[in-house]
Amino acid sequence: MLSLLMHSFLFTLATLLPMLNPPAAAPIYLTLTDGASAEDRTRLAKTVSINIFIMLSVAMIAGNIVLNLFGISLPIVRLGGGLLVISAAWRLVNATDSDTAQAQKMASTYTWEQVRSKAFYPLTFPMLCGPGSISAALTVGATLHVPRIVDTGTNLLGSLAGMACASLVVYFCLRFASQFLYKIGANGTAVLMRLSAFILLCLGVQIVWAGFQELFLSLLHQASLQTATH
Repeated sequence: MLSLLMHSFLFTLATLLPMLNPPAAAPIYLTLTDGASAEDRTRLAKTVSINIFIMLSVAMIAGNIVLNLFGISLPIVRLGGGLLVISAAWRLVNATDSDTAQAQKMASTYTWEQVRSKAFYPLTFPMLCGPGSISAALTVGATLHVPRIVDTGTNLLGSLAGMACASLVVYFCLRFASQFLYKIGANGTAVLMRLSAFILLCLGVQIVWAGFQELFLSLLHQASLQTATH
């Protein structure tokens, strides 16, 4: 059970953290909070991280209920979610520095009063927790269900812990954004973005492969049943 808990924890953390990509959001966050006190930035970073945890948890848990309501199978969810993750990772791999510069230029139009009243939008969504992160949370939720109820609960607990850890990383990156960026510099930030994007791309391929295997095995099973009846 402990190994299953750690597996779900690490899988959730490795899937969501590159999608959230807090180091890449740190420069925009600094621009949005330009002129704010350290106390205000700390409070805002805490609010944003809590919002992210709530959004991802709801998407992971309630998303599967919606899927069951519409009769969508888990292999299809894995295929669709994996393709979305691959698409987002590919955009991150091919992103240029001008994209971040343009985002910072747009963000600079916000005053601190506006930012404080919009902790959810645009700081939480879509700056950090966008469609890619939500689709990744749905994909994680699709992997929770296993035959044994105890194992399903263990997967859920590990996934929630992984989401909490990812939200905590977001908090620290935003809270200490100025010190963090000063230490690693522009080149270090670019390296982190590319590395996280590559890891995310590999995870997306793994999710798609798992969904394809389930669909293929399901087709073989149906074919064998039809052959046996004839």
